[in-house]
Amino acid sequence: MTDQPDLTPDHLRADGEALLLAPDVVLTPDGPMDHYAVVVTGGTFLAVGPAERLERTYSHLTPVRLRGHILMPGFVDAHHHLTQTFGAALAFGEPSEIFRRLWVPLEGALDEEAVYVAAKLAALESLRGGFTTVAEAGTRAPVDVELVAAAARDVGIRCVLGLVCNDADSGADTATTLASAEKHLVRYCTEELIHPSLAVSVPEAATAHTLRDTARLAAAAGAVVQIHVNEHLAAVERSLVQHGLRPLEYLHEVGALGPQLLAAHATLLTPREVNLLADSGAAVSYNPVASAWKGNAVAPATTMAERGIRFGLGTDGTRGDAFRLAEAAEFAQRLAYGLATGDSSCGAGWTWLEHAGRGGADAVGLGARTGGIAAGAAADFLLVDVSGPEMRLSWDLPWELVRRGNRDQITAVFVGGRLRLWRGWPLDWDGPALVRRAAELSRDVLLRAPVTRVHPTSTEARHAQAEWSTAQ
Repeated sequence: MTDQPDLTPDHLRADGEALLLAPDVVLTPDGPMDHYAVVVTGGTFLAVGPAERLERTYSHLTPVRLRGHILMPGFVDAHHHLTQTFGAALAFGEPSEIFRRLWVPLEGALDEEAVYVAAKLAALESLRGGFTTVAEAGTRAPVDVELVAAAARDVGIRCVLGLVCNDADSGADTATTLASAEKHLVRYCTEELIHPSLAVSVPEAATAHTLRDTARLAAAAGAVVQIHVNEHLAAVERSLVQHGLRPLEYLHEVGALGPQLLAAHATLLTPREVNLLADSGAAVSYNPVASAWKGNAVAPATTMAERGIRFGLGTDGTRGDAFRLAEAAEFAQRLAYGLATGDSSCGAGWTWLEHAGRGGADAVGLGARTGGIAAGAAADFLLVDVSGPEMRLSWDLPWELVRRGNRDQITAVFVGGRLRLWRGWPLDWDGPALVRRAAELSRDVLLRAPVTRVHPTSTEARHAQAEWSTAQ
């Protein structure tokens, strides 16, 4: 038996053989299970159960004992923009609807190499942060989305890959747009890691015909349509002026609201719109960090949970750190709703782990494939070291993971049964070289991209404040 003190990546590489992993705890859909083990083969979990039983049943396998570790599902990022990573820090201090001033110009300045490198950098950051799946909401860069797929594939992360189907103001022909959508859904339908999806930036970016037909095409293919919905007050008001309906109401009116919809943000919801989500079976990406950085409000996620509304947690490209995202999910609910109602639980910890994993997988259309530690599921999982001072004294593991867990505790990341990262870095390609190249390219891109920032850098803001104080 292999013990944790001598653990190396070689112990976790199957080379075509099955792996029998025996950590201290396995985080199953039923909760934490002490002295459990898993058998991994062919990219999936073959068996999950008490370690003693699995060691007897699979006596031909040498157990790898992972002392001080838990084995838990990989996190699912239900809303990302992989090709925006070069400008992620530009969002600091900016008012809402920054996509018009930052992301559209930035992505428009990306060439093929920049798209690939930006997406690969974002995918690496996501893996480092514990995400084994990301939902990419569609790039605006004028390139083939295969470059984004290739980046995700090369990193080894599972990716729900959106194809933007905007046809209202882009001059695109509706028939051509829908034909491209059909080809995209077929192009990646048999891939292991890339899962096709359709996307519309905001409801007003597509014609009613395209909104309705992308919903139909996605539903038939078992895919999702990703749309930013009810994120900013200005967008809600534009929809009211143009259609006499709020964005979510408009999607319902044109026949685009249903189980295939993945509504990003959904922060500004009336009680009627909450009912529409619940009745339609649509899913939401709850993006609490994005709300804090660049939004108007916080989505009512605890209400969604009580109403049975499907939702996952998304970063919106803010930072690829799953543990901090789960903490933000609880923290935002506490500040926005819990304090006002005296709700000291705000999801009781497990809610945010559930929706960061299995609930997120369901929201992005992969609920039958990933998101949990169970026989037959894809072996997308983390080995997390809980032997340190943050979590060694454990009384309530799910809540501790939400409030005290951090990405530095992640020893290994597996996607599709393969070891993808060891202590934060890939083993079969040069991660630091990618970071260096991204730093070089990002400078060139930002120099030529016509981005417009409202807020100065933090240093400039500090100097301005000092000058103002001196002048008083």
